[in-house]
This record gives sequence, structure tokens and C-alpha cells, in this order.
Amino acid sequence: MPELQLDQASGLRRLGQHAPVKVIAITGGKGGVGKTTVAVNIGTALCELGRRVMLLDADLGLANADVVLGLRTRFNLEHVMSGDCALADVMVTAPSGLKLVPASSGNLGMANMNRLQHAGLISAFSELFEPLDVLLVDTAAGIGESVVTFAEAAQRVAVVVCDEPASLTDAYGLIKVLCRRQPHCRIEVIANMVESPNQGRALFDKLARVTERFLGIVPNYFGAIPHDDYLRRAIQRQGTVVEAYPSSVSARAFKRLAGEADTWTMAPGSRGCMEFFVERLLDGGATNGRSSLQ
Repeated sequence: MPELQLDQASGLRRLGQHAPVKVIAITGGKGGVGKTTVAVNIGTALCELGRRVMLLDADLGLANADVVLGLRTRFNLEHVMSGDCALADVMVTAPSGLKLVPASSGNLGMANMNRLQHAGLISAFSELFEPLDVLLVDTAAGIGESVVTFAEAAQRVAVVVCDEPASLTDAYGLIKVLCRRQPHCRIEVIANMVESPNQGRALFDKLARVTERFLGIVPNYFGAIPHDDYLRRAIQRQGTVVEAYPSSVSARAFKRLAGEADTWTMAPGSRGCMEFFVERLLDGGATNGRSSLQ
């Protein structure tokens, strides 16, 4: 694919002209842990801090970030992949200023893209000129190739867990795969839907003991999001709790997480911009076709 590689290299050089961008993947291993809710609320809170934020819905087969935000979308990544429009054409902006790149829902082909198709998606990102401060990547559930590729392309990976055995088991499996493929991966853990800060910390400690024993690593504790009826109401209204109920306990928790993420620095030696993200995706594409469990 020499022509494709040349096009990508040209796009990477253009992206390198932008200011550094923090790239944060939000994932969870298991579905249903609330990672999309976490992503849209942290993104909104970062926008309130004056940051230019884009959320990429990287659940390519069962996307729902647009539904969570109550946004109507005409195009999505499926149209980009088919050549019907450019990436910039599918972007929609929430009232908070959060920019969303929506994916498709119920599309088996998008959920199981091959290497060439992933390369096409990478090329689309290399053509993006949107000035950004933060790129949030909301991945699919599980440890499939797409999930791991997006996660390992980010500078930091926020793993969302809740107090369920399956959530902790799947989070451990995801961390295991990521650490084997990217030994220096920077992993943060968010305890979601907890009854108290102490429960959130205990949940993290439980996971950290297992990762330290069997993987020799201890992830960082990002923080906890409490059970909150106001958060449930915001979800039902298809909006963020940060905007709808800014004084609620969950909104304050999301704002704390956003404030913490805003202080994160880039890993030594990384350029920390969209060029970094695209190059890592390009590198990850070379592993497609090999098992993530190797």
C-alpha cells in the first residue's frame, strides 16, 4: 500500500503543525459499566474549563454517544469509510462545545474491519485540521482488535469498572492485553456507580492487587463516580449531568476527573499530538490478524 502510506505521511506532517493534543481512551473491558456516560461527561467538563475537546465514538458497530448526548447525526464513520464524505463532514457539536465523531450502530462490517479498512480510517484522521486540546476515544467493550488498537494508540487509558465480578475480571483481562502489547501503557482506573469514596477506593485496590500479583504492575487510581439519581435523570433526558445538574454529586465528581486530566502531562519522548495518535494507530494496524492474547 505505498500510495496509502505516502498519503498518511503527508497527513501526519500536517497534523504535526498543530499544538499538542492529549489523547485519552476510555474503555472498560465489560459492556454496561458506563464508559460512554463517563466519556461524554468528562468531555463536557473539559469544555467548561475552556478546552477544545473531541469525542471519537470508537464503538464502531454499536455506537451510541450521539444518542446519549441527544444529538441528531446525518453522517457517521460508515459514510467516511464508504467515501461518501470526509471526517470533518460527520462531526457534530453539542451545546457545551464538545465535538463528536459518531460511528454507526448495528453494522457488523464496521465492528469487524480488516487491516485495509483500519488504514482507511487512519487516513481520514490524518486529514483532520480541527484544532484540539483533548481527544477522547470511547472504545467498544471487550478485548477485540479494534478496542486494543485504539487503546494502545492513546497516551493514557482510563479503564471504567463497577462493583461486579465480571467487570473486574474483564478489566484485568484488558489491562493484561494492553500491558503485553504496550509495556509502558499508562492506565488509570475509574470506579463507577459506587456508594461512597471508600467503596471506590476499595474497588480499585481489589483490581490493583490482582494486577500487581500476576502482571507486576499497579495502575493509577483516577477517581470514583457515585451512584446518583440526578445522573440517571440526565441520561433519560439525553444530556450530561454536568450541564443538567451541575451541583449534583456525580457532576462534581466528573468535574474533579476533568480537572485532574487537565493537569496530565505527556509521556517523555511522545509528541502528544494527533500525529502521535495516528502513528500509533498505524503501528497497531501492523498487528491486525494476530491474536491480541499472544
